Order: sequence, then C-alpha cells, then structure tokens
Amino acid sequence: MFPCGPVLSLFKLTSGNPSVQYATLEIMFKVRINPHWEISRGNGEPLDTAVLLSLLRAIDDTGSIARAAQVVGLSYRYAWGLLREAEALFGHSLMQTGRGRGTQLSPLAEKLIWADRRVAARLTPTLDSLASELETELSKTLGSAQASIRLDASHGFAVAAFLKQATESGLPIDLRYRNSSDAVAALSRGESDLAGFHVPLGEFEALSVERYGKWLDPKSHRLIHLAVRTQGLFVNPGNPLGIQSLKDLARADLRFVNRQVGSGTRMLLELMLPSQDITPGKINGYETTEFTHSAVAAFIASGMADVGFGVQTAAERFKLDFIPIARERYFFAVSADALEQPKMRQVIEVMRSENFRAMVQQLPGYDATDSGELLTLPQAFQTAGKA
Repeated sequence: MFPCGPVLSLFKLTSGNPSVQYATLEIMFKVRINPHWEISRGNGEPLDTAVLLSLLRAIDDTGSIARAAQVVGLSYRYAWGLLREAEALFGHSLMQTGRGRGTQLSPLAEKLIWADRRVAARLTPTLDSLASELETELSKTLGSAQASIRLDASHGFAVAAFLKQATESGLPIDLRYRNSSDAVAALSRGESDLAGFHVPLGEFEALSVERYGKWLDPKSHRLIHLAVRTQGLFVNPGNPLGIQSLKDLARADLRFVNRQVGSGTRMLLELMLPSQDITPGKINGYETTEFTHSAVAAFIASGMADVGFGVQTAAERFKLDFIPIARERYFFAVSADALEQPKMRQVIEVMRSENFRAMVQQLPGYDATDSGELLTLPQAFQTAGKA
C-alpha cells in the first residue's frame, strides 16, 4: 500500500504499423527508490516506519486518528493498533489530546517525522542518481534504450521540477547529481549533454564566472537559463540568537553547518566571506557538511546547528526563518552543436512551458520569468569573454 523500498513503474508505448499482428514495443522504465528504515529494541522484532510515518503525518494534518486513518487508507482498528505497537516499542506516547485541541503529536512523534525528512534530505540525490542509472541499464538490457539527455547537476528544487516535467513529456533524462564544478567539468570532457551550475548576481558574479571559465568556452558552449533563486541564512524560528548577516557567522556562540566542498553554494559563501573579514577558521562548524539544501535545513531544525546557508525553499519547508543574502541565476550549460538535436530542442520547450514555469514560481525564493532563454556566455556575463 505504501512504497517503502525500491519501486519500479513500467510505461509501455506501442510503435510500428498497427496492422502488423506483433507490433514492436518501445519500453520506458521509470525507477523510484525511496528511503526505508526500521526501528527495533535490542533483538526484538523491528518496526517498519513507512506506514506509521504516513499515519503520523495525517494525524498532524487532520487532528484526528479516525480521519487520518481514512486519509492513508487504513481501518481505524489497524491504525490504533499500529500506534499502540509503536508506543510499546518506545515506552512513550505518540499522541497528546486536549479539550478543544483534538489529537496532536507528541514530541517523540514529531521527532520521528523529522528523522524521516532528514533521511530523505540526505539520501535523495544519491538515490535519484542510482534510479536514473538503473532506468538506463534496464532499457539497454531489454534492447529498448532510447537516446537520453545526460544531465549532471547539483541537487535543487528547480532541477527537480524540470525532471518531473521532462519525464511527463516523454523526454528521457540520464541524471547524475553532482556539484556544480564537477558538472561543468564533465560537460567539457564530453561526458554529459547538460551541466547545471549557478552564478550570483552582483559583485561576486565576475569571480564566480572566472572559476567556471576553465571549463566553459564562449565559442563552443551556450547557456539555457533555468531560474533565479535566493540564497541566504537559515535560522531557527523567531531567530532566537539574533542572527542578522554573514558577519554573525564568526560568533563563538553559533554552530554552523556547511555544504560540501565543490558545491556552488559553498563556493558562493567562500567568495563573500573575505568582504566580511571572515576566514573559514573563524566559523564554528565550517567543516560540518551536508549534501543538499534540505539536509542543511534538517540539520538546523534538529537542533544540531544554529545557522546554515542555502536556498529559501529549503528553509521554509523545514519551518525555519530565512535571511536573504544573494540572488543567483541557475543555468544549464550545453554544447552549441547539440542545440540542433531534437531532444535538446525539447529540453528548451519543457523549460519554456507554462507548466514548468508555474511549478518553479510556486517555489519560495524562485523566479521563472526567463526560464528557457538561450544565451551565449558574453550575453549572460559581462566578464565571460575574459574567462
């Protein structure tokens, strides 16, 4: 009923002459791999958290065990028994009731939901990349592989929206999530067709473009504009520690969580720190890293850090406050020669579609006004010709 392990969906498209008795089948696989975790006490029987977490989230939304059971497709008796089983395992209640308040989650139940979100935030890029690899290999094995667009990109919300729209339009994408520098380097070596990277608007644009310039050639590469997004500081709700700007990162009482080495977000932060007279050694927790914006937000929401740096959408999804610092443009770099390929034209059509732009506009801190715009490097950056 609830996917808690590898999930394989199969879509069949019939091709060939319909008058032929046995038409050729062209098969496109879509693989989804969802994190799955269990909890046990000692050598006891493990508790599968998949259904329990769905039920807890529904209780949080509805304020009622009965209504939550209906939402997730369980009988009331089964839902009640599942809650009691979990409470017996932990030795603590998962529910709190009060007159006029309905049923609310206990701190333990809220922590379980947080744990699941943190698992997903940390593992999603790896699992999505693996799923894409499996799709390709299954199709090759069955002799039905289509020519795919090889996309290397850092994990981000607009990229995820593009992948969703591309899949729905029938455009095969072979995805590898990797940091911006590695993505652009792979494009320069001919190992990918599209490379996702982001560049800040304003005073740090030139330095950022210079770093990517070792891989991007103004003559042979073009840029497809994906979106504009806002980067800033993640802080706890209400900003109890009074964090106001990057200067506060040097405070001894703050614990920082960073992005991994090579990520575009970490590169942006490192470009800005000298202007604040801050060196990485002054920041408590600078070497504590997470692989995605959501994982950074989850780390702070758990109480393991006080501040992080990333995109606004992740902060809001984990109910954190957000202090805007910089706006940046996210691009897909592409070989100029590849733009004549039908599938690459389809990539641009997806990004220019109303559906895609509407999805991106709904993301806090994102702007899809120019999505799908095709640019040369000199058009995109004043400094590109010097890179």
